[in-house]
Amino acid sequence: MRYRVRHQTRYRYAEAVSLCHNEAYLLPRSCLRQRCLRSSLKIKPGPALVREREDFFGNRVSYFAVQSRHDRLQVTADSEVEVWPLREAALFGSPPWETVRDQVAADISPAGLEARDFMLASAFTPLDGAIRDFARPSFARGRPLLEAVRELTERIHLEFTYEPGFTTIVTPLAEVLAHRRGVCQDFAHLQIACLRSLGLPARYVSGYLETLPPPGQTKLQGADASHAWIAVYDPEQGWTDFDPTNDQLVGEQHITTAWGRDYGDVTPLKGIIFGGGKHTLEVAVDVERLEAAG
Repeated sequence: MRYRVRHQTRYRYAEAVSLCHNEAYLLPRSCLRQRCLRSSLKIKPGPALVREREDFFGNRVSYFAVQSRHDRLQVTADSEVEVWPLREAALFGSPPWETVRDQVAADISPAGLEARDFMLASAFTPLDGAIRDFARPSFARGRPLLEAVRELTERIHLEFTYEPGFTTIVTPLAEVLAHRRGVCQDFAHLQIACLRSLGLPARYVSGYLETLPPPGQTKLQGADASHAWIAVYDPEQGWTDFDPTNDQLVGEQHITTAWGRDYGDVTPLKGIIFGGGKHTLEVAVDVERLEAAG
């Protein structure tokens, strides 16, 4: 499938901002399951400096600085991407999860060393006994890795309630686990922490999910949102993506922007401002299906 994605962020400040420095992870990367055909970043007021670089994980990072006084900032990312389905993951034919754990721990190949970057605790994915205890029922001795991860994905979907506003991005994972509530970022962090607590590599994936309106209704502009899911590493099949919020393997409707250890590595827009006082934030995302890719 081919999609057009528009991600628009608007800040309004109570007082003038004299200077701001920002980093944006808003331009999709090309990877095994997708190709970015075009992309652009529009910033108002006009920035004094704009640069793009590639970060440690291969993501596209846009840096910009606005040096004129302003009380509003608008950042619009427009992209067109082509997404195609991957082969069906062999959920029941993957190696036992303990075998994967031991293989990755001993693997010094480039792929194995890369996978180890996604095995350690991070600010958003602490490793503790409660998280490991939650994961354990899905990981019986000798169970195929991807079969176990698929069940864990289903359990998070069934046992947790999607409730926007219940958490913020700084809500500890222990609270998410205790209250069984959160949003896609929380569920992705939880599943990643579960897998890493068992010695398995798992990464955080940021992107978009095409949402379709009910039959007979027109899709609302701005109704889509940024989304998050996870990927787990198997030396035989590579990385396989799972979406715990929607209880599914990632498919053609998932558009990848960036991946890292957790949300902190791929925050869509972050920065430092001088002045501003209190502010309001509005985010609107549109994912428009164009046509089937040739």
